[in-house]
Amino acid sequence: MKKTFLLMALAAVSTATLAKLPAPVLDDAAKAKAEEAKAKTAHTGKVDAYKLCLSMDKAAANHQKTLAAAGKTAKPATATPPCADPGPFVWPAPASAAAPAAAPAPAAAAPAKKS
Repeated sequence: MKKTFLLMALAAVSTATLAKLPAPVLDDAAKAKAEEAKAKTAHTGKVDAYKLCLSMDKAAANHQKTLAAAGKTAKPATATPPCADPGPFVWPAPASAAAPAAAPAPAAAAPAKKS
């Protein structure tokens, strides 16, 4: 009884302490990195779903083959959409970051030509 009460009190105190922490302030680079991580996670989920779809198709084909070899009939397959390959992960570079990087390059090249 005492252990249970102590654990409940400890959980309540730690939850209250964590609830009071302020949200971290993110700069533009951190926000962009977080968005990229979010996009990578979503793409990984799509790739995992694609691999699962392929493995389920392979298992169903094997099951149909095994039943046919045994001389048994199987229920007709349920119509499902084909597996869609999501392709490789491509993260587009932000347009605002590309423009300032391009502007200093010609300025640095111009003095080098004058010398």
